[in-house]
Amino acid sequence: MQRSMISMALSSVSLRDLALVQAVAREGSFNSAARAMYISPSGLSHQVQKVEQALGVPLFERGGRRVVPTASGQRLLGYIEEVLASAEHLEHAARAGDVAFGGELRLGVPSTLGPYLLPHFIEPFPQRFPGARLTISEGKPRGLLRRLQEGELDAVLAPPTASVTGLDETALFFEPYELLLHRGHPLAHRPSMALADLDAADATLMTESHGNGMSDLGMTGSARPERIQDLSLESLATLVALRGGYTLVPILAHDRLGSIPNVVLAAVDGARPGRHIALFWRSATPWREDLARFGDLLRALAEAIPGLDAAAG
Repeated sequence: MQRSMISMALSSVSLRDLALVQAVAREGSFNSAARAMYISPSGLSHQVQKVEQALGVPLFERGGRRVVPTASGQRLLGYIEEVLASAEHLEHAARAGDVAFGGELRLGVPSTLGPYLLPHFIEPFPQRFPGARLTISEGKPRGLLRRLQEGELDAVLAPPTASVTGLDETALFFEPYELLLHRGHPLAHRPSMALADLDAADATLMTESHGNGMSDLGMTGSARPERIQDLSLESLATLVALRGGYTLVPILAHDRLGSIPNVVLAAVDGARPGRHIALFWRSATPWREDLARFGDLLRALAEAIPGLDAAAG
């Protein structure tokens, strides 16, 4: 089928120019986008104007404290994202061959999971995927999934979430929480206890990692636990060691956290609180078969790690 020719003006626009436009939309600032893209603010502004002239419409409203897309810009940014994603798929397809993931898997892992899970699959990964390099990025699940959508990552390990446009997922395993208590806590001598035995007001929970608080963990009562922003599990354990009370921590971190002075670990009796972990990838990825094999590897490892419940493949 014959296609119409692209205008001369638009044909002069490069993928790099489109990526710069996308960066401005993401950062909401020409200066911030320039730093992120390693270009001078004046150079970035010039390239964005070049794209606007080629398209014949302004993409951004300038002059305010934050740069925001115009109505036309908001509509066209979706097409720009599709063009950049297609270019990435073209590059991946060109690199595809006998090497899994085209030679590199860019994996995002939550910072509360990575340090404790990575040692289990760093060694078997090159054995299962010879010639493929594993690149790890840590962060919060929400930020990692956004980076996955934007093409910065190839896959992400994260708790299941509401349907995210353009992403597929497969369940991997359930990781129970256990209690981490200050050594002076009245129940610290017990090897296990039910959450109902504890006072919710003594709990320190992390905003993202512990969901909506005690209601998510099956505890009742009107007492409200202390809520903090996410930090490392070691820092959370140290906070309990210094201030008292207790928290809930994933079981994979047992050995590392158990070595922190002035805290003890205990199992949870009854219904077990915890987190489910899934593997996410973009629906249009050319590495679907490789990612399915990677998911199988992680489920097999979960079956061999004490405390984890592997999901059905």
